[in-house]
Amino acid sequence: MQWLEGNRIQIDPPKRPKRITGTRFPTVLGINPWATPFEAWCAITRTYEDPFVDNKYTIAGKAIEPKVIDYLNKIYFRETLKTPTDIYGKDYFKKTYGNFFPNIKVFGGMWDALYFKNGEVEAVIEIKTTKRVEDWADGAPEFYALQAALYAYNLGVDRVVMSVSFLEEKDYIDPEAFVPSATNTTVEMLKISERFPQFDRHIERALSFWEDYVLTGISPPYDEQKDAVILNELRKQTVVANKGIDELIAEGEMLRQQVEEVKATIKKPEKRLKEIIAQVRSYSMDKFGENDDQVVIEGPAYDWILSKSIGTEIDKEALEADGLLDKYSKETESYRFTQKIRKTRGQE
Repeated sequence: MQWLEGNRIQIDPPKRPKRITGTRFPTVLGINPWATPFEAWCAITRTYEDPFVDNKYTIAGKAIEPKVIDYLNKIYFRETLKTPTDIYGKDYFKKTYGNFFPNIKVFGGMWDALYFKNGEVEAVIEIKTTKRVEDWADGAPEFYALQAALYAYNLGVDRVVMSVSFLEEKDYIDPEAFVPSATNTTVEMLKISERFPQFDRHIERALSFWEDYVLTGISPPYDEQKDAVILNELRKQTVVANKGIDELIAEGEMLRQQVEEVKATIKKPEKRLKEIIAQVRSYSMDKFGENDDQVVIEGPAYDWILSKSIGTEIDKEALEADGLLDKYSKETESYRFTQKIRKTRGQE
């Protein structure tokens, strides 16, 4: 990996890049308020991606989605909706590798449900859960509408049904108890041709992103603040050690473990020793005369010595006040070598 000018990085072009999914689609277009195009590029090129970890929001979404599908079937579609399980069977994620569009280049992803009419797909169903009612005050936000629009485009249909359930804290605590109704779930019917009359331009921009950044291995510009977490990870260099270093590291780790075990047994006496040293030092300070260089207290085995030394220090505040601090300051470089226990996924 090389760091280029203009806040870009370059990698070897990936042999098997990930697809531009519904979530990544608005992200590469710069329409995701929570992620950047650089972050999407890192995921697509397999350069870096945060491991997926379930949280209360994703857990609630998974539990409530089938409830919403049953609700939509009963109220709106008369049992005509089909879920991924209906079409691909159980374990559909493993069977499809998380992509319901294997014959389409560049774009991929998974829809939530499909509406069939006369045996043909008529609309894509997109199901969301949120506690942010204000985001949906004017209908489906563009970020979410574009996700569903991509899947409709891939399927060659014009209609999208956006369902959003507004949750309270109790619903995140016990999502199984949630019951979709007209008071907590809103349904919006969209036509891609009306909501996004120039949708092809979005597709063209996404394809340009693919050609300019994914296929070349050269990233879009990153943002030092918005992409700080990813950049921090990318700037950590992992060295592939040779056999000799491997043996030294193995021995070093064994010895370090032994040292840590010994340290654990002396924590209490070490703490007490620090307390005693502080008290003896305080006592010695009281005995220090104006003309003394040392105070020595003889113990059974050690001399306890408090020494005074005369030195000089730079008055940085005075230099800065005289305008000389920057003139006589220079950049320094230092290295700190540490060993830190590597956490496994189960420990995180």
